[in-house]
Parts: sequence; C-alpha cells; structure tokens
Amino acid sequence: MTRFHCNLSNYIVSVERIEQFMHTTPEPPAIVEDMRPPSSWPTDGRIELQDLKIRYRPNAPLVLKGITCTFVEETSVGVVGRTGSGKTTLLSALFRLLEPESGRILVDGLDISTIGLKDLRTKLSIIPQEPTLFKGSVRSNLDPLGIYSDNEIWEALEKCQLKATIGNLPRLLDSSVADEGENWSVGQRQLFCLGRVLLRRNRILVLDEATASIDTATDAILQRIIRQEFSGCTVVTTAHRVPTVVDSDKVMVLSDGEMVEYDVPSKLMLTDSYFSKLVAEYWSSCKRNS
Repeated sequence: MTRFHCNLSNYIVSVERIEQFMHTTPEPPAIVEDMRPPSSWPTDGRIELQDLKIRYRPNAPLVLKGITCTFVEETSVGVVGRTGSGKTTLLSALFRLLEPESGRILVDGLDISTIGLKDLRTKLSIIPQEPTLFKGSVRSNLDPLGIYSDNEIWEALEKCQLKATIGNLPRLLDSSVADEGENWSVGQRQLFCLGRVLLRRNRILVLDEATASIDTATDAILQRIIRQEFSGCTVVTTAHRVPTVVDSDKVMVLSDGEMVEYDVPSKLMLTDSYFSKLVAEYWSSCKRNS
C-alpha cells in the first residue's frame, strides 16, 4: 500500500511538471532574419529606458514601475538600492531574460525587443556575481567559439593578471579547467570572466554584483582594469559594496521598483540623498563587523 501511494504521488508530480512545461511561454527566437542589426551595432553603446514597466508574471505586482532614464555612451553608471529595489530586474530586462509589460529599451536607438536574442546577447558583455567556468581547457573557457588567436588570448590574460599563473603551467592554454572551475580560486574565476570580456570588446559591459564574492585585493584589480580598458565603453554596475560605484560618472538609485535618484555621485553625497544614506549604512555595517 505504501509503495502504491509513493508511485501515485510521483505520477501526480510528473503530470504537474509536464503541465507546467506545456504552459511555459517559449523564448523569443535567437535570430529574426528581417530585423538583424548591423554587425557593427552598437557603435556607441547608448542605453535608453523609456517608461519601462516589468512584472514577473501576469497579474503579479510591477517590479519596475516606469523607469525612464538614459545611460550616455562611454560613461559608467552605478545602479544601487536595497534588496528588492529592482536592480537585478533591470539587468534581466537588458538581456531580455524578462520582457517588458510596457515601455522600451533602446540601444543606439534600436528597440532591443525587435531583434533576436542571439543578436542582442552576443553584443552585451557581463561579469556576473558568480563566475562560471566549464570543464575543458583555459583556451576553451576564454574563447569557446575558437575565434581568437593565441596572441590575442595571451594579451587578454596579461591584462587580466593571469598570464604569469597560466604561463607557469605545463600545458599553458591547454591546461585543464575542472567542472565549474573548482581547481581555480573564486578570484581567479572572476579574472577569467574579465578575460572573456576583454577578448570580445563589446561596447556595453555589465557588472552584476561582480565584486560581491571576491576579496578586496581582487576587487581593486578588477576595478582598475575596467577603468583602463573600458574607458570608451558604457559600463553598468550593480554593486553590493556601495563604494564600488562612488567613482562612476552617474549613479541610479532604485527603491521599490522606482528610480528615486540619478546624478553624479559627488553631488548626491553632498545632500541628504538616498545614495548618501546607503553609503553611510555601508560604512556603519563595516565598522560593526570589523
């Protein structure tokens, strides 16, 4: 009888999962043939958010409640806010992991909802909070499509501070990377991700809490290299460590899905702003934990 109930329970769960898959909205196409952007797109990296509203599912509350803002090309923008403010949702919308309820995102004047996902995502670079490496070699993790020459890969490794480490390995670029990069430290994995974006040289770079899981020394290396190598790009950073974005050209502060501030950080620090309060809270927390 117990076995019967167990099998029946498994059967019901299986049917429920099949039903969920049947009602899952299919992902948009990778390529829309009659709406392919030029190979040089984006040439500037200007991002315009036009009354952007997003909810996670029909009839759910809005997570972004009408964000209108422009990230000017070749500038760095920090996006900050408390947990649940909408930072991750905003980045998800940029990569079209979520589609807008209404409103648009334009990149160099092109509505990103009109093009294929592959054409969009291959032109955006990201360094995530949890760096991802795959089982294979150093070469395949930096250049999975085999596009770049060895010289280009070594140049990227030099810039991301990994050249000496990999140069001392017996198999050099063919040295092994374990599943999920377990044979490399968290800091080294993040530098691998930096090496990838250095190779691709896209005009838009997103840092999604990229320094939250690494030590302050690696954080400093990462920030210095990004300032040097991506000065001509649009860099959008969400940060757990609020001081990480203090030297950004502009800071966007989100609260409960709304943009409450967007200005030069030095100006915000001179006022009783949301941003100045977040910075004060951060340093107060650091003192308590030290």
